[in-house]
Amino acid sequence: MNPPSLVERRPRNVNGRDVLAIFLTFFAAIFAVNGAFIYAAVSTHTGLVANEPYRKGLAYNERILADERQAQLGWSERLELGRDGHLMLALTERDSRPVRGLRIQGVLGRAATNRHDINLAFAEKAPGQYEAQAPEIAAGSWLISLEVRTGEGAQPIYRLRRRLWLKP
Repeated sequence: MNPPSLVERRPRNVNGRDVLAIFLTFFAAIFAVNGAFIYAAVSTHTGLVANEPYRKGLAYNERILADERQAQLGWSERLELGRDGHLMLALTERDSRPVRGLRIQGVLGRAATNRHDINLAFAEKAPGQYEAQAPEIAAGSWLISLEVRTGEGAQPIYRLRRRLWLKP
């Protein structure tokens, strides 16, 4: 026999309303989580690495040939980036002679986004030494992409793409 202070508990019966509430709560949680994932997928990075990837894919063989022509030039480059936004590019031939009279344009930006992209136009300040000025640059990882041409409207004969790091 049970002591009189303890109340005897009866098992609770589960009725149709309880099952319906559990069922609806379960699916509401599933829909909420799926909605959060869909929102995150649609509102963040698209995953697109290149603009017009199909057209760039069609011209892939030409790009390979351009890379081979660039390697045959035998040019070497030295690129410097200052915190004040001053960029200096020195191009030399195989025999250490400066490469003169080029038109160099490019973009400096963050690798993860294009929000901070800065268009650059280099000017030749000394034989084979090209300089550009960008606004003051914050510390961190930067990506520079340059195209070198012999004149206005000409196809690029030399491309440079490099990741730069500025210490904090």
